[in-house]
Amino acid sequence: MGRSRQSRIEPSLVPDSPDLRFEQALWEAGLRYLAGIDEAGRGALAGPVACAAVILPCDQQIKSTLSGVRDSKEMSPDQREYWARKIRAAALASAVGYASPAEIDQIGILPATHLAAWRAVSALEIRPEHLLLDYLFLPECELPQTALIKGDQRSLTIATASVLAKTGRDALLCELDKGYPGYGFAVHKGYCTAYHLAALERLGPAVVHRYSFEPVKRFGR
Repeated sequence: MGRSRQSRIEPSLVPDSPDLRFEQALWEAGLRYLAGIDEAGRGALAGPVACAAVILPCDQQIKSTLSGVRDSKEMSPDQREYWARKIRAAALASAVGYASPAEIDQIGILPATHLAAWRAVSALEIRPEHLLLDYLFLPECELPQTALIKGDQRSLTIATASVLAKTGRDALLCELDKGYPGYGFAVHKGYCTAYHLAALERLGPAVVHRYSFEPVKRFGR
């Protein structure tokens, strides 16, 4: 099995909650260790981009164990934290990788996202046999890959990765808020909000901002 990616999808093909249809097909092909990959923070103005990698047990029962897991954007912060604990307990392996604001500025957001994903995959205690990704390929990775449009809504393994990427990055931004007070990182997590823009106007960018991104760029270093 090599690399595949769909170019579009009919809305009717998106299930009410992520399921295991893609995982099941790969399991039936003899693959046991499938890593779901998803990112958080690509569009933020500050902080790293995060990618999580998760390998779930080769068992349909995991759908019941993680019945409340959705695309992380569809969950409240409390729900994400609750299910993140459940995911880590149920997964065979999981890891979160990051690429820093400086790396994003140096190589660009897409290569930095690839770097964060590769760091997450490399940190897994089990080597995956196949990657399931949310419409993303890792060109430097030789592992077979399947990229899915709306993957975090269709594949449970990708959805679990979306939750761990989001909760991991959110926790890091809350820590950055302590070191860089006044920007509101704990609230907006580095994204572009009116409060964040006002803080940039008042304080100027911090070292944890992405200087290659607008509107940070206009404030200079």
